[in-house]
Amino acid sequence: MNGTMTFKTLQTIGRFGVLLALITLIVFGWLRYDNFLGTYNVLSVLRYNSMFALVALGMCFVIITGGIDLSVGSTAALGSVVAALASPYGAVPGLLAGLGAGLMIGACNALIITRLNILPFIATLATMLAASGCALLLAGNQSVSVSYESGFTELGQGDFLGFPVPAWIALVAYLLGSLVLNLTSFGRTVLAVGGNEDATRLMGLPATRVKAIVYLASGGLAGLAGVILAAQFGAGQPIEGVGWELFAIAAVVVGGTLLTGGVGSVGSTLAGVLLLGLIFNILNFENGLGWISLSAYWQSVIRGLFLLLVVAIQARLSVRTEETV
Repeated sequence: MNGTMTFKTLQTIGRFGVLLALITLIVFGWLRYDNFLGTYNVLSVLRYNSMFALVALGMCFVIITGGIDLSVGSTAALGSVVAALASPYGAVPGLLAGLGAGLMIGACNALIITRLNILPFIATLATMLAASGCALLLAGNQSVSVSYESGFTELGQGDFLGFPVPAWIALVAYLLGSLVLNLTSFGRTVLAVGGNEDATRLMGLPATRVKAIVYLASGGLAGLAGVILAAQFGAGQPIEGVGWELFAIAAVVVGGTLLTGGVGSVGSTLAGVLLLGLIFNILNFENGLGWISLSAYWQSVIRGLFLLLVVAIQARLSVRTEETV
């Protein structure tokens, strides 16, 4: 009986731990800082972190299959440059161009991993370098200004019903992602591939096709994040995506998705994105109060230590769960 209760307790911690941490952080910020829950700060956090949310969503599906996608940051940078170059033709062409660039990199990843049987780490490392080089070549090693007359910037700076357009895009993407993962045969196959790919094939499930689609979607979502990046900051930025893949991995792991694959949640990934985003928002508030003064470099150190702590706790819980079983 005690073993069963412990097992259920560990499952509950793994599933709702990130949500409890997020609520705790929100309450802390509300009690400590003026205007922490003010409209401006809340909308700014949602607008800025929508890019990372899209990248993390694609990474969530990739990691559930037991893979990794190191190219998402460079893909987002490439998407921002391509979208900026196409922005004079209008918002829709700019959106489609950036999305298309991301899908192109995603298709390369899918082909290399599923057809050439190259490990995802090596395959996506190669496409990360290729995408970064393409972004720098297209941009001429400098930022590419977007057109402000075509309405393209509304994709990053606009509001709809009082809510940032980028946040609407991320919300729709997460709703679709959750429906796909939880209510479709494709989602069940994604989980099965991460659990045991060989067994999935023996059951007659389309494991190879599902993996290909997952990497294609990850590239597309990264390209879409690049579109928002260009629209939000008014320029395609070929070096801006550096480290985005680490943020995405951190958000996914913080959300309880196992790096070994087979277990994951779209909703928890979103909570992980918001948790990491609020941590840095709180650090900025602390800088404003004058109690501490942390540069962006120190914030990166904190991000790494936080990820290490979460992975260590996750590994410990997994060991205890196995011992209980």
